[in-house]
Amino acid sequence: MRALLRPARQETYEKVFRAVHTGLVTNVLLAVACAPLLAALAIVRDPLASWPFFAVLSALCAPALTGAFRCFAELGEGSAAVFRPFRDGYRRAAGRSLIVWAAGAAAVSVLAVDAVAVSRTAWGPALAPFFATAAVLVVAVVVAVLALLAEQPSVRLRDLVRPCLYLVARRWYLAAANVVVLGLAVTVILLKPVIGVLLLCSPLLYLVWATTRFILAPVLPSGQARWARRLDSRT
Repeated sequence: MRALLRPARQETYEKVFRAVHTGLVTNVLLAVACAPLLAALAIVRDPLASWPFFAVLSALCAPALTGAFRCFAELGEGSAAVFRPFRDGYRRAAGRSLIVWAAGAAAVSVLAVDAVAVSRTAWGPALAPFFATAAVLVVAVVVAVLALLAEQPSVRLRDLVRPCLYLVARRWYLAAANVVVLGLAVTVILLKPVIGVLLLCSPLLYLVWATTRFILAPVLPSGQARWARRLDSRT
């Protein structure tokens, strides 16, 4: 009982304060970076009816996510800075993150249109698992590439996609959990924009980032040598 009632160390309070501060400021930066998308969602009554427009506008989320992931990486290293990591992650990976997001959005859109088209046929339900699995895989790979771009902005995209695809498929259950958390974040933002953007966005994204980082452990700086040896042995 005395151990439970013993005051926490000063370092613990500092870590908690740093995490809360990083989360709140990151939420504000995400809201500013995605302001056009949030404004369009607030104006349009039925976003699903205008999904091509929102699919294009959602590309604003790509560099914003790399900025948020960079903030989380800095937090893990003990840094209390938020604006500088977000700015650096946003600026350095903006172009390539947009390309990755655009490719992923196009792939998911094609899968969704095809799923709706075949759902009207007699054998459509049998293909539903394929379309759902493919869409989840695309989303998980896009998030994985963005997480790597946040920490390794100088690496070429083609050198990131292959290991991300392999590792995401290898730990598909964690990737599926990430997609569920992302779906929860999007749902909360659509239903309760203020609560979703200013309070819950960063905790949910941090969970996605931490899980993705665990999936990508072999290709992070600490595990790159082991990954290279594995690729050499297979080729």
